[in-house]
Amino acid sequence: MATLGPESARPPLGSSPLVQAHIGSANLPPNRGLERALEEAAASGVLNLSCRKLKEFPRTAANHDLSDTVEADLSKNRLTDVPSEVCHLVALETLNLYHNCIRSIPDSIISLQSLTSLNLSRNQLGSLPACLCGLPLRVLNASNNKLVSLPETIGQLQRLMELDISCNEITALPRHIGRLKALRELNVRRNLLCVLPEDLADLPLVKFDFSCNKVSTIPVCYRKMKQLQTLQLENNPLQSPPAQICIKGKVHIFKYLSIEACRMLPHGSST
Repeated sequence: MATLGPESARPPLGSSPLVQAHIGSANLPPNRGLERALEEAAASGVLNLSCRKLKEFPRTAANHDLSDTVEADLSKNRLTDVPSEVCHLVALETLNLYHNCIRSIPDSIISLQSLTSLNLSRNQLGSLPACLCGLPLRVLNASNNKLVSLPETIGQLQRLMELDISCNEITALPRHIGRLKALRELNVRRNLLCVLPEDLADLPLVKFDFSCNKVSTIPVCYRKMKQLQTLQLENNPLQSPPAQICIKGKVHIFKYLSIEACRMLPHGSST
């Protein structure tokens, strides 16, 4: 009669609580986590579908009432378009599409008339549609895309407070950007800008980052930016003010601009 060795004395596989729990979760339907997220969204108004390798909006979402969804997170998926289902969530206030493969924004996004925050960062966008400027946005992040320009209608975003278009291929800012009278933060870092619009001087900017561009001159009217607290301008071929002034910081830059403004005045005039 064979004796029981250590291997034979072990409990059957799956009898320990830890292994049983693992097997239990493995036996769940593969889309159960997705269904749970949809159920929670129907109850809470917050839809979290981040990091689920989605290539399209879940078809089973039609089985849930998502009409009161105010926040939707579809970041870090594999979407190539903005799902049409998202544009039907008319109560949305926050939409996060960060880190997908989206190449264009549909005109139907105009139906999201409660949307105040939109994150389009890290996608494949070559342009932004004009209709986007018909939304009540306060925050717009379109950084790390392939944008070469902004829509001329950008000035219609009268409530916009934060605009991040850093890490694109934009060569010039639209002339109507000076109409963004609520804008507090502007990030145009890592683009191909050679000229800064003078109209920006009239905006209540608190933070302004135009580092890593091709700007050689800061307009003298920028000395009027009284609310500006943070100014990032490194890695530009600046000549006016010269580099030795710029490295000393905002106070010295503004002093230089004020002196330049006086020099430009006709003899006998005052500022």
